[in-house]
Amino acid sequence: MTKQAADDRWLFATLAAITVVTAIVSSLGAPLVPSISARYDVPLSTAQWVLTSPFIMAAAVTPVLGRWGSGRLRRPVLLAGLGVVLAGVVLAAIPISIGTLIAGRTLQGVGLALTPLTLAVARDVWTADRLTSRLSLLSIATVSGAGLGYPITGLIAEHWGISGAYLFGSAMVALTLLLASRFLPRQAHGDPQRVDLPSVVLISTGMVATLLAVSQGELWGWTSLAVLGPAAGGVLLLAGWVVRTRRLSRGGGQPLVDLRLAVRAGVLGPNIVSFAIAIGMYGLLTLVVLLVRGDGTAGWGLGLGATEAGLVLVPYSLLSVTGSRLALRLARRRGPHLLLPLGSTVFASAMALLAFRHGSFAEALLAMAIGGLGSGFTFSSLPSLIVPHVPQAETGSALAFNQLLRYLGFSVGSAVTVALLEVYGGDLAAFRATALTMAGVCLLAAAGVARRRVPTG
Repeated sequence: MTKQAADDRWLFATLAAITVVTAIVSSLGAPLVPSISARYDVPLSTAQWVLTSPFIMAAAVTPVLGRWGSGRLRRPVLLAGLGVVLAGVVLAAIPISIGTLIAGRTLQGVGLALTPLTLAVARDVWTADRLTSRLSLLSIATVSGAGLGYPITGLIAEHWGISGAYLFGSAMVALTLLLASRFLPRQAHGDPQRVDLPSVVLISTGMVATLLAVSQGELWGWTSLAVLGPAAGGVLLLAGWVVRTRRLSRGGGQPLVDLRLAVRAGVLGPNIVSFAIAIGMYGLLTLVVLLVRGDGTAGWGLGLGATEAGLVLVPYSLLSVTGSRLALRLARRRGPHLLLPLGSTVFASAMALLAFRHGSFAEALLAMAIGGLGSGFTFSSLPSLIVPHVPQAETGSALAFNQLLRYLGFSVGSAVTVALLEVYGGDLAAFRATALTMAGVCLLAAAGVARRRVPTG
């Protein structure tokens, strides 16, 4: 093997490590949400913020890092981002309070914002079929990494507790940081772009306020000022972000995200599906964990431990990779227009199956396998569908916005799923209604993309 070929493999391994490890870290603790709720004596909806907060952070900083890392600062931005993640994992390992744990988890969300930068590095280095294949693998690494994080978390936590799981995460991030410092390209063309910081404040604060109201509505009272105030404020802040973005675009400024680029033909369809499937994905993951860990007093629940809650994600992770490979074959034979509607429908079928067949661990595994197939089929297709429709100079921005939508969907799915269970009553009928609601979101996305006939390739 030549030195160039060896360097090429090490670079891809480094990019894959960044996406996989940051995805694993983002999911650390998810199977432990019921345990965290009991340990810190907080409601389940509060403990769920351990899972929700990293995605809000990721949504806020993804476009920021996408612009700062768009040129010669790409390498230092990637290295600094990994450093922040390492600090967050170490903080989460310190058993002080639920607030400290959530703060550490929030910092870990920066790692998810690094994925678009790894995709941008790939576009700089590779071309043609090699680029398509590696974009697909890097994209699906986020999904499969999340799946791998669940069994790792469960297994380690059974023996060394919550802190042990995060200490393990610290070791993985530290090794990834060493790889990145050795193999990331040291040269990149272009200057870093300006970041509209007021937009960052508007979108992050708006999301936190809105999801706080949704997640705590049942506990605080849906008509109370404590819920209506943050809900109204959050919606107004998000609307303000949209208005500011449009004003900057019309005035020749540089908005945080170019919404005109996000809705153009060939880009709108992948963006719609990315948001919807992300909601469904974390709706499915949350429901399955609660199902496996539930004691059955509400009419549903298998009464199993953290290890089983982690293992239930293994078929999801494995089938997501299978789905990515099938998507490439279908696109070559039949064209890319089928990818998004078909992937969304397959994922919706997993939610529907879980709604009616959830009485055993084997049935939970089957639902997760089908969900992984649909999720992998869809998420792996998104970068290769978007890239041909945007100028090369705007690739990072377009992929960052798609990633932003994905993380917004993750945070919405995580928070809304628990809220829906409470709203529907928490019993068996509520479990089914929540799963079917998530399935409906995915089917609406599939129907919307198919009806619009948006060109996707």
